[in-house]
Amino acid sequence: MADPPDLIHAAGAVVRRPGANGPEVILVHRPKYDDWSFPKGKAKDGEHVLRTAVREVWEETGIWPVLGRRLPSREYEKDHRLKRVDYWAATGNDGEFEPNDEVDRVEWLPLPEAERRLTYQHDVDLLRDFAAGPARTTPYILLRHTSAGDKHEWDDDDLLRPLDSRGRAEATGLAEALAGFGPARVLTSATARCMETVLPYAARMGADIRSDWAFSMGTPMAASKEAGGRFVQLLGDRLPTLVCTHGELVPELIGRACEALGAVPPEDPRLPKGGFWVLHTAGGCLVSVERHTCD
Repeated sequence: MADPPDLIHAAGAVVRRPGANGPEVILVHRPKYDDWSFPKGKAKDGEHVLRTAVREVWEETGIWPVLGRRLPSREYEKDHRLKRVDYWAATGNDGEFEPNDEVDRVEWLPLPEAERRLTYQHDVDLLRDFAAGPARTTPYILLRHTSAGDKHEWDDDDLLRPLDSRGRAEATGLAEALAGFGPARVLTSATARCMETVLPYAARMGADIRSDWAFSMGTPMAASKEAGGRFVQLLGDRLPTLVCTHGELVPELIGRACEALGAVPPEDPRLPKGGFWVLHTAGGCLVSVERHTCD
């Protein structure tokens, strides 16, 4: 179901750090409302929701978070419009907080004290959802390459077909969104369009790019389902991973991954160009899954 046209979209995070008496989360105080809540804020026009979550935490607390598993979204009415706030669990350490008109104080608090301090019940419920899951998860990102023109109009070897101007712009935007999950090893189809899709992210994160024929179209390994087995092998390493591949291989990869993690695969595993799945794992199990487009 499509979002209503006047939806107010916002994002934020429950940011955790180790404390002397157990984990602590950071809360912000807003003088305008005299309330205590989690850092969050509205998305800018054209801004990816992952970028919104990271930016808002940084602006309100001075902390640059690393996003983890997805938490339940919250919806409520504001100024006669529906507002939805998407949240992630996150990790972070002390930043350089500067009081401003929106947030004048921040505090790291142990979970029981944070629950007592929070002003709104929906934030208390969010904290309980956060506490019920693992403190840390490992992200496995499965990305379909961005726009690369019409393959029927490309006369050369299809392995060499590059991104078009739209695809290059999409790849640049994706780098900012994907960076929210922190550094990851980068594996990609050997095709030019997949290599070019991950290049901005790799450059931003200082990561090496490794091509893997198992994730490439038009090869015997891809045709023999080697892609799914290779992805399952990567899951066993339990390292943050970004894999860029082709739309035709995505359902196989997601299906095999969910099977290996003891989970039911999504009803529709397909991705549009520039779309990506994020599988958050912990202890060899699938903790949460989220689907994004590059818009």
